[in-house]
Amino acid sequence: MSRHPELKWAQRLDKVYITVQLPDAKDAKVNLEPEGVFKFSATAGTDGNLYELKLDLNDKVNVEASKISVGVRSIFCIVEKAEAKWWKKLVRDDQKAPHFVKVDWDKWVDEDDDGGDVNLDGMDFSNFGGMGGMGGMEGLGGLGGMGGLGGMGGLGGMGGMGGMGMDEFEDESDDEEEVSKPPAAEKAEGGKTEAADAKTETAQNN
Repeated sequence: MSRHPELKWAQRLDKVYITVQLPDAKDAKVNLEPEGVFKFSATAGTDGNLYELKLDLNDKVNVEASKISVGVRSIFCIVEKAEAKWWKKLVRDDQKAPHFVKVDWDKWVDEDDDGGDVNLDGMDFSNFGGMGGMGGMEGLGGLGGMGGLGGMGGLGGMGGMGGMGMDEFEDESDDEEEVSKPPAAEKAEGGKTEAADAKTETAQNN
């Protein structure tokens, strides 16, 4: 029998922040449908327990513009609303929010005080729409959170870990080239100095 992970949410006028709290999640699968259906499943714990949830969100969403980041302790989703308006609650108005759905007070702002976006520094994101309903999440989840997204961070415009690694290698290569130039230059200059000294000695002897 599956269990429900804890889910926290907050919103802005045009988006919803959803955080699934599940440390060391493996084989994570997240599916988002335009009608607002949000599905999640993963295994976690030493016994490999199955965690699942399904929510009918308050309104339609823009799947293509929505993003997801799989972390070591949680799965963070930015769900773009199809229509920019404040939702009264996360699920549909005719439904009661499940007991495992909580308000994320760290990210929450009031409707009359629409604060800025959440700080996303250090997160690597992939697009929901670009991954076919997130069917490819199985391989990523099994790699242990953020590390599994290393090569895909660039899809979210955040400068992924894969790209960062290449920059580091390029920088090291440049440094090595710069370090190797001075010794060669010194040899050339040394050769010129020795030749000049030899000419001076010859002139003096004559």
